[in-house]
Amino acid sequence: MKNRWYLLMVVLVLFSCNKPKKESTETKTESKSEYAALQERAQSLFGTLPEIAQNDANPVTAEKVALGKKLYFETKLSKNGNQSCNTCHNLDTYGVDNLPTSPGDGKGTLGTRNSPTTLNAALHIAQFWDGREPDVEAQAGGPILNPVEMGMPDEKTVVSRLSKEKEYKEMFAKAFPAEKDPINYNNLKKAIGAFERKLITPTKFDKFLAGDTKALNEKELKGLQTFIDKGCITCHNGNALGGNMFQKFGLYGNYWEYTKSKSKDKGKAEVTQKETDNYIFKTPSLRNVAKTYPYFHDGSVKDLKEVIKIMGKLQVNKDLTDDEVQSIYDFLETLTGEVPAEYKM
Repeated sequence: MKNRWYLLMVVLVLFSCNKPKKESTETKTESKSEYAALQERAQSLFGTLPEIAQNDANPVTAEKVALGKKLYFETKLSKNGNQSCNTCHNLDTYGVDNLPTSPGDGKGTLGTRNSPTTLNAALHIAQFWDGREPDVEAQAGGPILNPVEMGMPDEKTVVSRLSKEKEYKEMFAKAFPAEKDPINYNNLKKAIGAFERKLITPTKFDKFLAGDTKALNEKELKGLQTFIDKGCITCHNGNALGGNMFQKFGLYGNYWEYTKSKSKDKGKAEVTQKETDNYIFKTPSLRNVAKTYPYFHDGSVKDLKEVIKIMGKLQVNKDLTDDEVQSIYDFLETLTGEVPAEYKM
């Protein structure tokens, strides 16, 4: 009788020990399934980051890139020799100067909008906050002739300055070998554009999108899920996580009441003069967003967590909790890449 009871107890103990193992396996399988589903969802939303943002109208060549890089850092492109593209779009600080608005070549002049990063900008649907230029080539020529920015009087003066330099004569000839007079303003824009098309910064999030199961930790995965669930993906999708559409800033309120902006910039309407374009801006890319403060078109907010909370309220009409804000912030930090040393000054 005692032997029977003893055997029964052994069976019960073994059963109880084995049961949790079964539940653990099921939990692990379920967790793996959820991870795969999130990864698949992310892949469909954000796609693949290319190594170069190609443009059929301006093929990227090593010679153009070398010339474009030199021009990007060239202070002779500004009236008084105080500014280069890199002054406001510093590649050492993720393509921005971390100022609300940037000083111009002339003493005491300031731009009216925040200088967006040049990193990954070639992936965008258009350039500038109001989208007034179609690509980085067109954009490159604007600031040089802007009286508030680099202040050069006209294209002829720019070409004249560069033509005096032996090195530029040689570099333009190599970059545009089929042209009789390669030093011209259009080729300047093409060269800078070609250089910027290589300013692509892959991150560990891209490793995750490529299938690396260990690229993101649990906290970052939760942040990605929150980012998706809260509707951030409505505007911040595609391989640049933004930059591919225009949207009204302040769908559920006046943006200046939340950002404490000093002026009410009407965005695209400033260019089109159409009331329907009031407060319409190109959605910014979120790549390297943790490094490209201050934020919004006027650089009115410096703290990224505050920005997340404001965007939740203004764009998706949600009062995000502190935990949700932190979670989204954790994900956004995975979007910080590394600028190749060869492109830094």
